[in-house]
Amino acid sequence: MTEATLTLKKPKSKAIKEKQKIAYLFVFPYVLMFTIFIVIPVIAAILLSFTYFDAVRFPSWIGFENYINIMTNDEVFMQNVIPNTLKYAIIVGPGGYILSFLLAWVLSQLTHKIRTVLALIIYSPSLTSGITMAVLWRVIFAGDNSGYLNSILLSLGLIVEPVIWLQSKDFLLTIMIIVTLWSSMGVGFLAILAGILNVNQELYEAGYIDGIKNKFQEMLYITIPSIKPQMLFGAVMAIVGTFSSSGIGVALSGSNPTPQYAGQLIVNHIEYYGFNKYEMGYAAALSVLLLLIVYLFSRIAFKLFGSKDE
Repeated sequence: MTEATLTLKKPKSKAIKEKQKIAYLFVFPYVLMFTIFIVIPVIAAILLSFTYFDAVRFPSWIGFENYINIMTNDEVFMQNVIPNTLKYAIIVGPGGYILSFLLAWVLSQLTHKIRTVLALIIYSPSLTSGITMAVLWRVIFAGDNSGYLNSILLSLGLIVEPVIWLQSKDFLLTIMIIVTLWSSMGVGFLAILAGILNVNQELYEAGYIDGIKNKFQEMLYITIPSIKPQMLFGAVMAIVGTFSSSGIGVALSGSNPTPQYAGQLIVNHIEYYGFNKYEMGYAAALSVLLLLIVYLFSRIAFKLFGSKDE
């Protein structure tokens, strides 16, 4: 290698190093915030899960006792929280996700102006907080004659007396699912809609030449494979949002735990032990279990929609 070649490579390597330093400088604030608000709290929760901590005295190490108590002594967790959470997650997670995709696909077939208005209408419920939504839905499902649903059913003669919807073991979880689905068209829905609108139109033309005959085949063989990154993002957002939901049930029923544990989800259980009973170590163990559940379902989503290199 000649001296001229070496002299040319030296400035180039210095330029690359300078660019790397600038890149690290831009990434540093994110890494710092991620470490402070994500990594450190997760590590702290894992450590606290092996302790007894009442938020007053210094944590005392008890090993796996919290986890053993969750699996063997916590009847509410095993009999109510786990079934409620699974039922809620299975319906709201995949149901809301499929609904997001179908609505996004239908909107993509419309003209720009109509699509914009309808997308805004569908997306707007997700902008309101759970408490605000609960105020609206508590009026609809109020347990007296003034409740909209009771008033309609009484006028039609379908019920004889008002139903106390939000305090009923038979109806609370169903109402929670309805309210959550109504407000589930969030950023995942917008990401899928954006992905569909940006699919290369030449793929559809090539598909019809190759034998695609209808819109369903077009969606199955072209649209979905073309928007896998957006589908993955929507799936992860749906999983995290579903398992981290808690405010709806408490806001609707007005208490934590919910009446007869009818709408008690795992996050409600964590909040109850952490902020009502001040058993922070036990609450931390529950939160670690929730983290593992979310991670497991996220890995399933990556297997379905992630690229082969991931």
